[in-house]
Amino acid sequence: MAHPSQFGFQDAASPIMEELLHFHDHALMIVFLISALVLYTITLMMTTALTHTNTMDAQAVEMIWTILPAIILIMIALPSLRILYLMDEINNPHLTIKTLGHQWYWSYEYTDYEDLTFDSYMVPTQDLTPGMFRLLEVDNRMVIPMESPIRMLISAEDVLHSWAMPTLGIKTDAIPGRLNQTTFITSYPGLFYGQCSEICGSNHSFMPIVMEAVPLKTFENWSTTLLSL
Repeated sequence: MAHPSQFGFQDAASPIMEELLHFHDHALMIVFLISALVLYTITLMMTTALTHTNTMDAQAVEMIWTILPAIILIMIALPSLRILYLMDEINNPHLTIKTLGHQWYWSYEYTDYEDLTFDSYMVPTQDLTPGMFRLLEVDNRMVIPMESPIRMLISAEDVLHSWAMPTLGIKTDAIPGRLNQTTFITSYPGLFYGQCSEICGSNHSFMPIVMEAVPLKTFENWSTTLLSL
C-alpha cells in the first residue's frame, strides 16, 4: 500500500500491474530522450549563429522528422496494445465476484456460492483500533484466494461509481444498468486497499475497498464460516 512521502507507484501485487510499471518506465525513458533532444536543439540555436536561414527545401531533414516520430509512436503503441489485450483476457476464472456500488458503500456477492453476500462499510474514525488505517478500513473485507484467476463483475445501484485497486492495476467504472467486468490474479497474500474513484456524492471519500488475499485453504475456511452463519 501507499506510505508517507511516496513519490512513485505502489508495489505491484499482480502480473498486470507489473506490466503497467514496466510500460511506464519504457514510455518515460522515451519522453526523457525526446525532452533532452529538444532542449539540446533549443540551446544550440540560442548559443550559435544561425546559418542557412533561407533554406526552402531539405528533403533529408523532412524525411527524418516525419519517420522518426512515427517509429517512436509505434514503440509506445505496441507494448500498450499488448497490455490492453492482457487486461481484457479472461481464461477460466476460479472465482466470480459481483460488486455493486451504492451511496456510500460496496456490496459483494460470490456468485459461485448459493448465499454468500455482504455489505462493506467504512469503519468510522471513533471505532478504529490501533493498527487500523483512517478512512481505509471496512467492517467486511472482500476475501479472495491468492494466485487464482478472479473475475469481477462491477455495477452500481444508484449513481456512477468506480471500483479501483491501485496495487492490482484495476480501475473499472460501476454504471447503473450496465455490467462491466475485469480479471486479476494476486501474486502474494496480504491486504490491499482501494477507493471509489468516481465522484458519487457528498460521501464519495468514505467508501473504501479492502481486499484480503489468503491461501486457498484459508479462503475455504472463511467461506464455510460465513455460509454457516
